[in-house]
Amino acid sequence: MGAGLARCIGSRIVMTGLAQHIFKEKLPDVRGKITYDASLSKHSWFRTGGPADVLFEPADKQDLVHFLKALPLDVPVMVIGVGSNLLVRDGGIEGVVIRLGKNFATITHEGACITAGAAAMDVHVARAAQKIGLAGLEWLVGVPGTIGGAIRMNAGAYMGELSHCLQDAVAVDRSGQLHSIRAEDLGFEYRYCDAPNDWIFLSATLCGSLGANKQEIAERMQTIMAERQESQPIGTQTGGSTFKNPTGQKAWQLIDAAGCRGLKVGQAMMSEKHCNFMINCGGATAKDIETLGEDVRKRVKDHSGVSLEWEIRRVGREGIER
Repeated sequence: MGAGLARCIGSRIVMTGLAQHIFKEKLPDVRGKITYDASLSKHSWFRTGGPADVLFEPADKQDLVHFLKALPLDVPVMVIGVGSNLLVRDGGIEGVVIRLGKNFATITHEGACITAGAAAMDVHVARAAQKIGLAGLEWLVGVPGTIGGAIRMNAGAYMGELSHCLQDAVAVDRSGQLHSIRAEDLGFEYRYCDAPNDWIFLSATLCGSLGANKQEIAERMQTIMAERQESQPIGTQTGGSTFKNPTGQKAWQLIDAAGCRGLKVGQAMMSEKHCNFMINCGGATAKDIETLGEDVRKRVKDHSGVSLEWEIRRVGREGIER
């Protein structure tokens, strides 16, 4: 292995310099920012995981469309948001990771609808709705993440769900083609959207009931935030709900009944406060976290016969051992 192409971290070998060598000639000129061998741990709420071969932060929609159209189709592409529901494996992510910045986070309103960029935080959309007396979006204050991610996973909380308020969305595909699609054509199910995997959502229009009492909306939002603070491990290095709720059941109850509250693997632990949340107690690897999740799935299956499905998105390559 050539000098300057590898460094050791613990028992892992992380490639450095090689990503730029491989991808530099394949990437088009852009107005946004390109970083090689880019750390993704700071972009994940778990604060762990390997680097992206390439991280592209486009200047705006036109820059992103140009990049995708010019990028050879053999280069893998994926998009991330704020990493609130993401586990990046220790070997990092192959190809290009796209992260949308502040130019994709605008929030505007017209009548009973709000149009939000995909990078807009869910909580900011909820607050924007409250300011204009728009009811029906206050549940978003309890969802950690962005609107783009909320569409992709049909996020929901506190009796609300993205599919219930989405009117339409705009996305761009791997070839740079733009798509405008109605909510009813996205094939929403529980924590699922049937949009093609290569679509990157750019914006969404969400609608509610205009003319509601602003103070009452604010009070409902305060109640949701207080309940979340009381029941979830807010302020820890976590990734939100680990597993989907099986039909008619609660994942946390199944996990608790299987004796997994407080269960640890390395520095990864199932929260004592809410046992469907995993926590990085400090220094956990992505392998620790994923191994813990699989251990919980096995114990729940052995105890109740229920196969839990991951809600956290796990991406990337396994770590390379020395």
